[in-house]
Amino acid sequence: MTEITTVKQRFGIIGTSPLLDRALEVALRVAPTDLTVLVTGESGVGKEFFPQVIHAYSARKHNKYIAVNCAAIPEGTIDSELFGHEKGAFTGAVEARKGYFEEADGGTIFLDEVAELPHSTQARLLRVLQTGEFIRVGSSKVQKTNVRVVAATNVNLPEAISAGRFREDLYYRLATVPITVPALRERPDDIPLLFRKFAADVAVQYRMPAVTLNDAARDMLKSYYWRGNIRQLKNVAEQISAIEQVRVITPEVLVKYLPPQEGTSTMAAAGAPRMDDQTMSTERELLYKVLFDLRADINDLKRMMAELLRNGGVAASEPVRDIRALLPTTTQGRYVPAVQTPGAYGHQAAPGYGPTAGQPYGPAAGQPYGPAAGQPCGPSVGAADVQPSTPIYAESEEVTDEPPREKTKADMQREQIIRALKHNNGRRREAAAELFMSERTLYRKIKELGIEDV
Repeated sequence: MTEITTVKQRFGIIGTSPLLDRALEVALRVAPTDLTVLVTGESGVGKEFFPQVIHAYSARKHNKYIAVNCAAIPEGTIDSELFGHEKGAFTGAVEARKGYFEEADGGTIFLDEVAELPHSTQARLLRVLQTGEFIRVGSSKVQKTNVRVVAATNVNLPEAISAGRFREDLYYRLATVPITVPALRERPDDIPLLFRKFAADVAVQYRMPAVTLNDAARDMLKSYYWRGNIRQLKNVAEQISAIEQVRVITPEVLVKYLPPQEGTSTMAAAGAPRMDDQTMSTERELLYKVLFDLRADINDLKRMMAELLRNGGVAASEPVRDIRALLPTTTQGRYVPAVQTPGAYGHQAAPGYGPTAGQPYGPAAGQPYGPAAGQPCGPSVGAADVQPSTPIYAESEEVTDEPPREKTKADMQREQIIRALKHNNGRRREAAAELFMSERTLYRKIKELGIEDV
């Protein structure tokens, strides 16, 4: 029995894929050292087993092993959770507390979802990895720790570094020994074994016959994309075991539990070829090309419109007039029609367009509407005084809003104090207790911020 087989039996790892065996082999080789290990892979592939293997086969196996999910800790408290804090360091810190790095001294700490750490915490973590030193929140005393760090993430860290979300120097510190856990679709021969294991666990737990797959259903499982990897496969096995009365599963039954998703046709027939990464990449490039061509066409249309407006519509007057009617105009202090049509400003209108010749717009003559009957709206101008002019069009219609002034810290304190005073009917002692400050501090803040009696 090889050492890798022993590890699989001890930790319940199922599979015979060469990629999985290679990852376990690297973990066993690096375990006796104190080198930092970075485990990468998609969500649901079982990355959490590798830090356990490394710790169990290291010289630290008799000391503490602490697993920390960095994504589950709020940003405001993660420094305190990892490095500890002193009494009174922040509101609610009624006593000093050790952090995970201090608790795991001499052992191993597993940082899951390490890419979710904020930048300030990444800087603290980098110092621990380089020197083994850290400072508690609210303290000035430097402490040392001797801890083995194993990190894991499902994020592409080089892309996160390019986007400015992860420190490059921390990446090279963490990835001293990288281990890549293969996705489930990269080890298709292990899928039926895993399904059988999950179905057997459900059968033993709930005392029911275990479900089995026929050959066609087994081929369908192998050809599925499995975006959720092992976690999704376990979910499907548990659903089928609990819902289906028939214990032999066929493709017709299995297709109801496998939703369509990227990387596979909608549950193609059993044995259909899987879409490999190269095919997906080709389709993605085609989609990008279509989008870029569409963008180029839109830019060409913008240039054509601008040229038509500058040339005054020499090439084709009617279409240009129709296009200009859809564009905003600048009045420059006087009325300018969107389209210069016959009948405007006293000219005769085309038949069937606008009011009948001789009839005014609006209500019938003699009815009270606007100025007195017989008097035009605005200044008196004769038809001969009106000179036809070319409308002036704006190339774009932009509305700019003045950006709101950002609130300062003093503004926010002022609002909080006023709100607390109103809530307590001006009683300053109760307001100070609500604001978690002394009454003396409240009086000083009221004077500094110029708050009148509320």
